[in-house]
Amino acid sequence: MAFALLIISWDNSYAQKIKLRISLEEAIEIAKDQSPSALVAKHNFLASYWQFRAFRAQLLPSLNLSATLGNYNRSLVPLQNSETGEINYVANNNLKNSLSLSIDQNIALTGGRISLFTSLYRLDQFNSETPAMYNSQPLNITYIQPLRTYNNLKWDKVTEPKRYERAKRRYLEQMENITGNVIPLYFDVLQAQQRLAMSSKNYDNTVSLYKLTKERFERGMVSKNDVLQLELRMINENLSINDHKLTLDMRMLRLKTFMGYNEHVELELEVPDSGPEITLNFDEVLDKAYKNSSFLLDNELNLLSAEQEVERNRANTGIQANLNAQFGLTQQGDELGTAYSNPMDQQIISLGLRLPIIDWGLGKGRVKMARSRQELIKAQVDQEFNEFKQNVFIKVIQFNNQVEQCNLSSRADSIARERYENARQRFLDGTIGVTELNNAQNEKDQASNRYINDLGNFWQYYFNIRRMSLYDYLKREDLSAEFDKMVDN
Repeated sequence: MAFALLIISWDNSYAQKIKLRISLEEAIEIAKDQSPSALVAKHNFLASYWQFRAFRAQLLPSLNLSATLGNYNRSLVPLQNSETGEINYVANNNLKNSLSLSIDQNIALTGGRISLFTSLYRLDQFNSETPAMYNSQPLNITYIQPLRTYNNLKWDKVTEPKRYERAKRRYLEQMENITGNVIPLYFDVLQAQQRLAMSSKNYDNTVSLYKLTKERFERGMVSKNDVLQLELRMINENLSINDHKLTLDMRMLRLKTFMGYNEHVELELEVPDSGPEITLNFDEVLDKAYKNSSFLLDNELNLLSAEQEVERNRANTGIQANLNAQFGLTQQGDELGTAYSNPMDQQIISLGLRLPIIDWGLGKGRVKMARSRQELIKAQVDQEFNEFKQNVFIKVIQFNNQVEQCNLSSRADSIARERYENARQRFLDGTIGVTELNNAQNEKDQASNRYINDLGNFWQYYFNIRRMSLYDYLKREDLSAEFDKMVDN
């Protein structure tokens, strides 16, 4: 990034110092690039990105390998006689190994899961005449389907893309929040710099005027009161210089800390030009805010979450069922080749049911609670829309009014400076006294401070609206970020 000025100097302890002269735009870009707040915003987005990637992975087929290797068992196991029913413990000494390879696919529409798999089992019985047995399932299809249950994946297909889009917009809003935080810090420093500069200049002018007035007093041209007034003003301005130095150091530290700079960087801030002559239209700003900001998505997701909760409680009330089906081929043998010769077909179908007989109204109560919460959220969303619209309206009015305020305060600053120079010249000519000169200087300082304050408010109001609508009204384009580049890095 190019800066207006880069000077490397050394202090008395030979520690390297870097002096930067920066504009408001550069300060904003630096804060967006390297401040701690920017790092937090980036990682918040990346967390949402990987959450979205995890959701998308659930919709894709997965290839899985599972194995049981070296499951050795040497123990006594109970064995029941089929004729007498007598149970005896017999010695067991075997080794089990298994290997399975499957392709699994979730079905978002139904909430089911289908798997295509092949597996091989080997059983080694060390105290048997047949030491090894193989069981193969060359090709099998398994389908698991919950019936009348909550389908989380179906809802995720609706909500997760919205959550990811909201994460993008929130990142842009957090970047604009950084801008909103930089502006008051920047103008606080700017105002402190200006007050220090004015105090120093006023002090130098007062010293000159004091010497002149003292000479006039010695010639009997002015009263002792005029000399004392200037001497008192000289002392007060010296005190102001010390106060403004301390204020500047404190405000500069806050700005540098927020921007991510250390104590080896010294900043000199440029006064921004007057704000552009622009008038914002409320309907346009509101439309951009609805279209671009996270506000609409926040409320959509809140409504969807409430609807999800109703659906979840309705699904969990009453009868629950699960259908399991498996079709495929199988074979067994005492040799590996035999286990794959002339495989037999197999079918396994089961239906599991669960029906609460008495739950004392628990399920029904949960559904009613969820519906009540849904109605509450709908009412809250309606209220938030009204408040959001009102907030946009107020901020547009503030901004449009501030344009005129900046024009007036800029004009007042120019007039006050001209009046002070005129008063100073008249004082040198001896046509006015110290009181009139003091009044002109105070009005000059107040007008200058007012202009900097109004200019800061102008940019604060503008960037507040820009954050709400994620739209650049000067360039006439939506705000954006290089999200793909962020993810790749």
